[in-house]
Amino acid sequence: MAIFEVKVPQLSESVAEATLLQWKKKVGDAVGQDEILIEIETDKVVLEVPSPSAGVITEIVVADGGTVIAEQLIAKIDSTAVAAKSSCSGGSSRSSCKSCSCG
Repeated sequence: MAIFEVKVPQLSESVAEATLLQWKKKVGDAVGQDEILIEIETDKVVLEVPSPSAGVITEIVVADGGTVIAEQLIAKIDSTAVAAKSSCSGGSSRSSCKSCSCG
């Protein structure tokens, strides 16, 4: 198991803290390398935080709306895990769904 840590990027010198806006993925979701996971807002700019590796999100350490500082751990990704198959509202697996808009 290879765990990658998702951390808040370096903030500018005059910015002490930032706010997490909304996670684009949840625990158990598969992510691609460099896929945007969340946006972080400071008093000067909104930053996008990309995934450091492809894998599955195993933990979200700081929830939406949380206040963070530079280099703070906000999530963990397991690069060897496989996301569980989920069902869509049409009752099919997402990969074969044709009855709703999820596939």
